[in-house]
Amino acid sequence: MTATEAEPTLIGSVQRALRLVDIVANSARPLPAKSLAALTGLTPGTTYNLLRTLIHEGYLANEPDGLVLGSRFPTFRTELDSRGVFLARVRAALREVTDQVGATAYLSRYSDGEMHLVDIVDAVRSPRIELWVGLDSSAHATALGKQILADLACDERLDYLSRHRLEELTPRTISDRRTLLTQLEQSRGFAVDREEYSVGNSCVAVPVIAPGITASLAISLPADRAVVDESLVATLQQAARRLSLQLGADSLGGGGAGAELDI
Repeated sequence: MTATEAEPTLIGSVQRALRLVDIVANSARPLPAKSLAALTGLTPGTTYNLLRTLIHEGYLANEPDGLVLGSRFPTFRTELDSRGVFLARVRAALREVTDQVGATAYLSRYSDGEMHLVDIVDAVRSPRIELWVGLDSSAHATALGKQILADLACDERLDYLSRHRLEELTPRTISDRRTLLTQLEQSRGFAVDREEYSVGNSCVAVPVIAPGITASLAISLPADRAVVDESLVATLQQAARRLSLQLGADSLGGGGAGAELDI
C-alpha cells in the first residue's frame, strides 16, 4: 500500500466549516463573523462564504450580535452542557417572548452560589434597561434575581443573602432582609420589581427549572405602562415551560416553569 493509499482523502472546506460550527458551539456568547475569521485564521471572504452556507443549511443562525447555533444543530448528539447549545436554546426562547409581547427579554441563571445574566434579546420599541449594577450585587432588587431566590431551597436562599448586602439602588428597593424573605416566601410563581432596580422601569420574571438548572426569564417595561396581568404572566410561563422542557426537565410542578454575562 502506498503512502497515498494509506492516507484518507480530506475535504478542506468541510474541515473549515466544521471548525466554525465547533467554535460557535463552545462559545457562551454570539460570535461576529470577523471574530470567527480571526479565531480560525481564515480570510474574511472564505469565512463569509462558509458561514452563508452553514446559515442556509440551518447549522448556524445569524443574530444581530453574532452567530449562534441554528435549528438543525441540536439534531446532533451533543451534551446539553455545551455553552453554544444552551445559548442557542435560550436565545430562541427570548426572541419568542420579545416577538410576542414587544418587550426586551432576559434570562438569568444561578450557578456555583451566584447569579449570572445569561442573555438579552432587545425589543425595537422597548430597549433594555441600563444595567448599571451587576446581577451579583442586585438580585434582591430585580425580578430576575428575586424569582431565583424564591426557587432556591431555604438554606441556599439564606446562605446567598448572608453573603450579599441588600443595597438600596432606588427609593423603592427592598433593603430589609426580613421584608424581602417574606415577599419571597409568598411568591405566586412569578416575581415583579417595580422601579426597585431602575427608576422608571419595571420587570416581571418567571421560573425556568430543569435538571441542574435554576434560572429565570424576564421582560422589562416602562413603569408607566407596566401592566402585569394574568395574560402576560401566562405568556411568559408558557415560554419558560417550553425552554425548561428543551433543557431537559422531566416534569414541571404546579408553579411556573426554570456562559455568563455579568451586568
